[in-house]
Amino acid sequence: MGLLRTEFCFLDRDTEPSVEEQTEAYGEVFAVFDDHKVVVRTLDAGADKPLPFLTDSQEPNPALGVRGFRTSRWAMGVLQRQLEAIAAAAEKHPATVHVMAPMIATADEARQFADLVSAAGLSTSGVMVEVPSAALRAGSIVEEVDFASIGTNDLTQYAMAADRMLGGLAELSDSWQPAVLQLVGMTAEQGAVAEKSVGVCGEAAGDPALAVVLVGLGVTSLSMAPRALPAVAEVLRSVSLQQARQIAVAVLAARDSQEAKTVARAQLPVLNDLGL
Repeated sequence: MGLLRTEFCFLDRDTEPSVEEQTEAYGEVFAVFDDHKVVVRTLDAGADKPLPFLTDSQEPNPALGVRGFRTSRWAMGVLQRQLEAIAAAAEKHPATVHVMAPMIATADEARQFADLVSAAGLSTSGVMVEVPSAALRAGSIVEEVDFASIGTNDLTQYAMAADRMLGGLAELSDSWQPAVLQLVGMTAEQGAVAEKSVGVCGEAAGDPALAVVLVGLGVTSLSMAPRALPAVAEVLRSVSLQQARQIAVAVLAARDSQEAKTVARAQLPVLNDLGL
């Protein structure tokens, strides 16, 4: 499985790429994956990824402004054309294509996206859980789609009210924060009740110790950079699901991110064996 971040088609451009350009670009990726699953995240414009033809450079607080799925309120055609291109590329290759939207905050937004995906002829829709409202109300949101993926970087930023681009707030911009992990657990629990998969993407999934905690919280899949896979796999193999759940419970009781890390590492001696 791979996660395709489609911004590569849009960045460093003054105009929107055509449907034909996008179809070709996505098709090149799908071809590499043969008949495996590819999760395509639709355009996540705004905030740290401004686009001159789509976003407002004068927004006073871009991280809380028109970004991700919200851009479709002002330019619905951009998302519709992107979905058209994804569908066209999917028809030409055997890859199993799933599509998910970033910055979904409500069940109504999830339903709107699912309808657009269906109208484009694509069969599987999902959402990113990146804001606390989506985590708190994950049950109603996943009823509208087929799966959810937690974006830990943005979820941490919004839960801790700490701009992830500011180095001075690094201790708050840490996915080990117990408050963030509690939101992850709430999302996974609601997904399980609805019998929908809940994954995690972002830097958090590539941390071997944190991967154990995430699995213990009920996350069903982890997406990470290829270089992180061997270490994460080795550490996950060293514990049972029950042990992972016990570690997760202990971590949630920690006072802060540093204590959470210490608690987890104390129960994972394999980390020292691997020099991690």
